[in-house]
Amino acid sequence: MVFTSVEIIALVLIAIVAVKMLVLIVKPMSWMKFTKVIYKKPNVVKFIGAILAGLILYFLVSPQYGNMSIVQILAVSLFMAMMFMIGLSEDIGPFIKKYEAQIKAGKMWQKHWFYTLIWIALLVWGSLVLFNVI
Repeated sequence: MVFTSVEIIALVLIAIVAVKMLVLIVKPMSWMKFTKVIYKKPNVVKFIGAILAGLILYFLVSPQYGNMSIVQILAVSLFMAMMFMIGLSEDIGPFIKKYEAQIKAGKMWQKHWFYTLIWIALLVWGSLVLFNVI
């Protein structure tokens, strides 16, 4: 069986989530230790995440690979945002306190400018496609 690039991306997600859930069921603290090691250097994680996100986006929108539109990707992003909302709803308190402290210190945009720029670029691109500007 030959998979398309979109199917390979989905298969990678399925495999990672299956391993994560299995480890969380069998030995949850080992997953937490693994996570702590991975996120020890947040700037490295951001850099790698940005590179991987860019590659995945390329394979999704490229006509020879995924041929999806940015509008389709944004629609799926909204679905995933709702899934994250379900998962984080009971544990959001510490996040709110953290971001309130960043806002009060005037550091929120300083800390999240790259992530915000990526979202702005995606939203502008999606809007331009949605309204047939490009």
